[in-house]
Amino acid sequence: MEYLFYFFTFIFGAVIGSFLNVVIFRYNTGMTIMGRSFCFSCNKQLTWTELFPVFSFLALGGKCRFCKSKISKQYTIVEIMMGIISSLIFWKLGGMTLFLNKITAVRLDVEWLISIAFLFIIFGLLVAICVYDFKHKIIPDFWVYSFAVVAFLRLIFLSGTLSFDLTNWNLFAGPILAFPFALLCLVSDGRWMGLGDAKLTLGIGWFLGLTQGLVAIVLAFWIGAIFGVVLLLIQKLSESSFFHRKVTMKSELPFAPFLIIGLFLVFFVPDIMNYVGIWML
Repeated sequence: MEYLFYFFTFIFGAVIGSFLNVVIFRYNTGMTIMGRSFCFSCNKQLTWTELFPVFSFLALGGKCRFCKSKISKQYTIVEIMMGIISSLIFWKLGGMTLFLNKITAVRLDVEWLISIAFLFIIFGLLVAICVYDFKHKIIPDFWVYSFAVVAFLRLIFLSGTLSFDLTNWNLFAGPILAFPFALLCLVSDGRWMGLGDAKLTLGIGWFLGLTQGLVAIVLAFWIGAIFGVVLLLIQKLSESSFFHRKVTMKSELPFAPFLIIGLFLVFFVPDIMNYVGIWML
């Protein structure tokens, strides 16, 4: 029964991921997100059987049914990412037992539903930011500011009061964590760090708090360094290009995906705080 529950939570997240793909692919192209889905190669409109998350891609063999052109793997990757995140969110908030208790209760727990809504909005925005930055090396302002605002509203909601308690350092966590990134961007004129990363850390601080946010940033630097070294080794050993471009020590790597991975690990793997703390001492 529990496996079935997480299967449906995965499908629920994958459907959200399918919508995110529309947003990511159509952003800044002049197209709206309200139009029917179509093949970018032959412009044929797609039916619901071709739009079912993950399974349609597998059933079609990764090709358009009409023109046989390859379908971007991004569709399936984003759908799987959101499917996994969806299942983890429900697991984080009590799993199947708590879910059944909430939906069968005489009085609907509105606060619990709002908590879920906050997390789905936040992680949906983060997945979109991660994928878009990885592809285009730019973070759309609207998405990153939306993430920061929703993270701040969630912080206020969890505090149980609309008043601003100046003794609550988490209220200042966003600006505190964002300041060094903004300073690096200003000093280097954007060569060392982009301003988009500073905007992202603003939301990370409000979402995770000061201590957990700092750990997420440390993890991001560690993972980014490892990723860069691995790419250089692969380049050296294979003497081939990575994504059709030679990788060197001066190659530009988007940092937002690593920040988001760090956030993901801290939020869903609380024990990682202990291990990172040991290395930081």
